[in-house]
Order: sequence, then structure tokens, then C-alpha cells
Amino acid sequence: MYARFYARLARAEDSSGVAAHRRRLLAGLGGVVLEVGVGPGNSLRHYPREVERLIAVEPEPTMRATAAEAARGLALEVELVEGTAEALPAADDSVDAVVVSQVLCSVRDQAQALAEARRVLRPGGELRVYEHVRSPRAATRAIQKAFDATVWPRMMGGCRLMRDTQGAIEEAGFAFREIDHFSWGISPAAPHILGVATISGP
Repeated sequence: MYARFYARLARAEDSSGVAAHRRRLLAGLGGVVLEVGVGPGNSLRHYPREVERLIAVEPEPTMRATAAEAARGLALEVELVEGTAEALPAADDSVDAVVVSQVLCSVRDQAQALAEARRVLRPGGELRVYEHVRSPRAATRAIQKAFDATVWPRMMGGCRLMRDTQGAIEEAGFAFREIDHFSWGISPAAPHILGVATISGP
């Protein structure tokens, strides 16, 4: 049920401005790219032609089927594969970029998911990030905490509003080369970050 609901929600979000964020997220990519949690495939049409191959990972079969429809007719070579963020179906040092877009809020183990992203990235590769993060404002955090403890994860496919996703990315050994903080729409899932991170150490 959530997969069908999210496909409609993603279309509504795109028409309300999220499509522009997706384009910013993916601009300048090339080579082999892996997207974690491609969902219904709303990102696919925004990948630049320099991307030689996209490994699109999605655990949910209804969303994979919708993404397959979205990939139909695109010049982009898309390999849709079943998998999870915590066990990516890719070899070590095998991709030029990993894309996470509105997915780290709902993975079971954020630290493991980021360790997997680091594992599959080639030296010099990029982690492209578009995620909502825990609010810096105490009043908003109180609302987010209340939602997390009640209806939000059940309604939104396991999404957690209180995750310090930027901090988790940095703790996983990534450093942001560029990052933008912004709010979008009226939702407890705010603010957002959009940026590019690289592996910061050995």
C-alpha cells in the first residue's frame, strides 16, 4: 500500500519543486553510478548523458516495477536490482558515485548503509545526498520526536524524522565538499540537505 501511495506522492512532490532538487543532485555525474532506494524511479529522467550505467537498487517489488516503467525509453542504461542499503549488490571500489535521495531516513541501519556506500565507491568517488534531517530548532524537534513515536513511521514507510543524517554521513568517514541547507514545503520532514561528499580518510 505504501509503495502505491509513495508513487503518487513522489509525482506530486516533483511537480511542486522537488524535480529541480533532483536535477541539482545529479548534475555533473558520469561513469558508473549506484542509486540506493530508487523507489518509483522519479530520478531516472534527470541523470545526465555522461552516466554510462546506473545500478538502481530497490528492495520493494512494486516500486521496482514502477521504476522499470519509468526507465522505458530512456537513453540511460539502467540496471534495476533487488537489494538493500545495508547489503549493496556491487563489488568493492566499483562505482564512481553513490546517490542517496530521501532514503537514509528509513533504512534499518544508517551506519551500515553508509559503510556500504563507502565500500562500493572507487577512490575519489562521490556520495550525492538529498535528505531531510533533524531540525536545529528545539520546538520543531519536539514535534518530530512526537511524530516519530506515533504515526509517522507507520504512515511513511519507516521514515524517521529525528535522525541526524548529516552527522551520520560525517561519522561514516565522508566529508562534504559542498552542502546546502534549506526548507521546502510544509512538513515535519525538514530541513533538507543537498550536497556532495567524498571519503575523508583511509
